[in-house]
Amino acid sequence: MDYKTIKEDGIVEEIIKKSRFICHLKRITSEEEGRNYIAAIKKEHYKANHSCSAMIIGERGEIKRSSDDGEPSGTAGVPMLTVLEKQELTNVVAVVTRYFGGIKLGAGGLIRAYAGSVAHATKEIGLVHVKEQAGLELTLTYPQYQVFANFLEQENLTEQNTQFLEQVTTELYVDPEVLDVIQERLIDFYQGKITMTKIDPQIIEVPLELSDKEDLSR
Repeated sequence: MDYKTIKEDGIVEEIIKKSRFICHLKRITSEEEGRNYIAAIKKEHYKANHSCSAMIIGERGEIKRSSDDGEPSGTAGVPMLTVLEKQELTNVVAVVTRYFGGIKLGAGGLIRAYAGSVAHATKEIGLVHVKEQAGLELTLTYPQYQVFANFLEQENLTEQNTQFLEQVTTELYVDPEVLDVIQERLIDFYQGKITMTKIDPQIIEVPLELSDKEDLSR
């Protein structure tokens, strides 16, 4: 498991030339879940002029869908989808609801507004890298544990679920590709006198910084 998505579900609203653009973002795991969410937004905002949508599903973004929902073809759904693609996001659906404010935006203006609404919302809500980390349980004597902090600092790691009984048990979680290296370094650090066992992996979410260098709405 290794993909990027939004940090959490959220709603971000902005006014563009007197029209209200409300971007709804939701984490999903299936196309059906995405379609149900789109239907729910349309029902909630039944008085709105449009509720355009874009979704990407699958760890490799295998499923992509978009809808202009009555806006001129290619001015809403695809630009919204393009923003999600540029940020390499998946397992997410975006719905932008528009309440017309009386000023026509033209095709270019609509594209910028819908794409910009999604780009603005993802920046406000935040992104995460969802990935699986391999687990390692260590059993240490108390003298071994007294120097364990040195190893953690050296490898930039954090222990978890530490228990102090007759001996100390603690857990480390690392990216799978470095697990063997960490095991070798533990063996070296304790001169071979270390008891460790592979345990179930955990899924973690690492916050991502969205670059300001690129205008994702274009």
